[in-house]
Amino acid sequence: MYRSLINSLINTSVIVFLVSLTACSAVTELRADMADKLFGAEPPNPPAELEEIKASYTAKIDWSLSLGETARYDYTPALETSFVYGANTEGDVIKIDALNGKELWKTNIGEAISGGVGTGGGLVLVGTNKGHLFALDVTGKPLWSSKLSSEILSVPRYFDGKVIVRTGDNRIYGIDAADGSRKWVYERTTPALTLRSSVGIIVDGGAVYAGYAGGKLAAIRADNGKLIWEATVAQPKGVTEIERIADITSLPFVDGPLLFAVAYQGRIAAIDRKNGQVIWNRDISSYNGLTAEEGKLFVSHTLGSVYSLDYENGRTFWRQGNLSNRRLTKPLSMGTFIAVGDLEGYIHFLSRDDGSFVGRIKIDDEAVMSLIAGNTSSQLIAETRGGGLYAITVK
Repeated sequence: MYRSLINSLINTSVIVFLVSLTACSAVTELRADMADKLFGAEPPNPPAELEEIKASYTAKIDWSLSLGETARYDYTPALETSFVYGANTEGDVIKIDALNGKELWKTNIGEAISGGVGTGGGLVLVGTNKGHLFALDVTGKPLWSSKLSSEILSVPRYFDGKVIVRTGDNRIYGIDAADGSRKWVYERTTPALTLRSSVGIIVDGGAVYAGYAGGKLAAIRADNGKLIWEATVAQPKGVTEIERIADITSLPFVDGPLLFAVAYQGRIAAIDRKNGQVIWNRDISSYNGLTAEEGKLFVSHTLGSVYSLDYENGRTFWRQGNLSNRRLTKPLSMGTFIAVGDLEGYIHFLSRDDGSFVGRIKIDDEAVMSLIAGNTSSQLIAETRGGGLYAITVK
């Protein structure tokens, strides 16, 4: 315990020292260091040992393939009309048959891709570490590229003839999907110290929702980039700069009239989409985020617990605490159970009703980076830090 406390104090001292140097060193370099300091290659505390479970569901790998290197970037594949699209740091965009995992084509765009793949409107969309947004058609033919202000760490979104994309300097752009021309840009002041993350935006009902440092959530118009409202999910608190980080580092989630968001070292909140009014909030910290379905929220806590909360008031239905320090992905809801991936390549399946373990599968020796719904209701698609792509069916 004492060794862990000492290591924690040393790490905090190092980061605070870096904060004091922001006046004479690049802020972008400091931001890039933050994720490594707080979420480095080795967890500050060892991950919880996995206990044997009595599985009531069986998970099997339908197919797998290697997409290539991921480096330090976070990737999310895209599934559309029975095809999966993936990317890597070598600049490859890959189309895969979701039924059998067969590679259909691979196109290299000539730059390191730095975020997940977006699809829509007949386009396949990726962003690069040089700030270029590339659009391809579904045959892999490059259509256009657009130069933006900084690296693109998140998934570009297609909506109503536009591509909405967020850059690493927290600008959000509305780009014409036909030719890549810029239609609007939304920008706001960014604090000197923020967590580097791949947080992007979601688009729903003509509004773009984006979380920011300091626990702020903004709603902007998708047609012109004008601010609709801004809500406070979490208030920074604490003495040091590190303690006061309360960034929204995961995507908000839209469910009917409500929007749900959660901040790292902060709170989870339910927000009225019409006016940005906070309906309820409670203290829960999450780096990777939440999902919602049928009146229940599911959230991966920063320290490794999984919570099920009441949609209407935030009350806890259950908490699964046996996955501490395992760096869980955002939960994926799959009907009667939910799935979360961890840093050792496991995917855990938890009962929707009480959070008990109902299944488990190890797919890789590298961390699970993202989970998305698969080609059927019983299938999910997982991507790992080593660039592995897996289709898993659970029955």
